[in-house]
Amino acid sequence: MKGEKAGSKNIKLLGASSLFNDIGAEMITPILPFFINSLGGGGIAIGAVSGLREGLSSIFKLLGGWASDRKGKRMPFIFLGYLISVLLRISLFFANAWYYVIAFVSFERLGKLRDAPRDAIIEESTDHRGQGFGIHQMMDTSGGIIGALIVLFLFWKFNLGFKTIILIGGTISALSLIPLFLVKEPKTKPVKKDLIKSIKELNKKLKYFILVASVFTLGNFGLYMFLILRAKQITGSTTIALFLYVLFNIVWATFTIPFGNLSDKIGRKKVLLMGYILFFFVGLGFIFQDGIIYLTFLFLLYGLVYAITNSNQKALVSDYSEEIRGTAMGTYYAITGLVNIPAGIIAGFLWNISYSIMFTYISVIALISVILLMFVKE
Repeated sequence: MKGEKAGSKNIKLLGASSLFNDIGAEMITPILPFFINSLGGGGIAIGAVSGLREGLSSIFKLLGGWASDRKGKRMPFIFLGYLISVLLRISLFFANAWYYVIAFVSFERLGKLRDAPRDAIIEESTDHRGQGFGIHQMMDTSGGIIGALIVLFLFWKFNLGFKTIILIGGTISALSLIPLFLVKEPKTKPVKKDLIKSIKELNKKLKYFILVASVFTLGNFGLYMFLILRAKQITGSTTIALFLYVLFNIVWATFTIPFGNLSDKIGRKKVLLMGYILFFFVGLGFIFQDGIIYLTFLFLLYGLVYAITNSNQKALVSDYSEEIRGTAMGTYYAITGLVNIPAGIIAGFLWNISYSIMFTYISVIALISVILLMFVKE
């Protein structure tokens, strides 16, 4: 019983840290496409940011997970990761050209080396992994909602500049370091294996699922940045575009735990199939969307896609993990993260041609992902 309480407390503390971090992060993320545009960057620049913010950091997620397995310690890597993100997020304040934004955003994601060790602690803290990851994701996304609401208020009420909002967001992110001091890390034995050997020894089912998730990522690569930009094109209002982003996050946070619980009961594959199929229809919907009501509906559905897929993909990875949990999660993050780079650039290139071509491409990728997911063995 004490172990269960300690595990639950760990998940909530890690969730609180993610909440504060995401308040700051999501004050910055929704304004990035507008900030880049204001500095002369176009569709390819936005696509590059969407891909690079995950892609370049993915190798550090893998190294962070493997190193935490090798040392038998998770928390030092988690703390360092959050600290890097805070410092580089604040550095965005000094960007005066779009390529500096790409550089700072990309290097800020190096702090994501915390992700695999953090998720390993969540795995080791509960037997109900769908619920555990769901709780953490709910708190993480709730921070996103709060951050998006704050930026919406600051932008609408006070008409603050992008750089001022970025500085405020970076400062709030620093609060994420406080809960980490209270986490009681479960004891784990060091696994003295080199990185390549550890990856080779991963479960074959896990390797196939990472392939499936990577294909899915080709379409779902931080797409919301383009959706925000498209919403502004349709409505002519930055405020409405940011409001739709808030709705996306509200749906994501609200339904993450229920779908995590559902995957614990009926299996991850069935739940993920629901999410992948829904993503296919969302992609089609953005080809033909017309009007604010229809656009709002699509944003709500896209939030549901994230609620169904995001935490449950990680839960399925953890189901396939054995003693090298950090390495397994890090490999998943690394490969899907690297896929973000070409995915974002391809989407940005297609966006410059036509938004309908980009969304057609995304729908095709989603359909391929559904077919591949059907062959996953639980």
